[in-house]
Amino acid sequence: QVQLVESGGGLVQTGGSLQLSCAASGQTANRYIMAWFRQAPGMEREFIGCISWNGVTTIYGDSVKGRFAISRDAAKNTMYLQIENLQPEDTAVYYCAADLVAWGAPGPENYHNWGQGTQVTVSS
Repeated sequence: QVQLVESGGGLVQTGGSLQLSCAASGQTANRYIMAWFRQAPGMEREFIGCISWNGVTTIYGDSVKGRFAISRDAAKNTMYLQIENLQPEDTAVYYCAADLVAWGAPGPENYHNWGQGTQVTVSS
């Protein structure tokens, strides 16, 4: 099991940038594939991307248009999501997820550990 805590959300103006963090804790936290999802009101949870346990490899979802970058600090067991040129349609709750085997799997059902989410609101 791994515990996940997201932070860094908030209210941002259109065109701004934001970095979200996800701190993982647990004895085997550094072995987990970690991923970012987001969920807008009334919408399904959407896969943004995932990063390997060592932070070397990333996969991004088809809907991501190059404004998102996932990174990982293995020493701190923390994953980051950098979002550039934020748009109102990026408004959502952003979730961190982790799993031992769900590499590249876009469906949220594949991830068995979740954070509580952090709200990102983009004002127009």
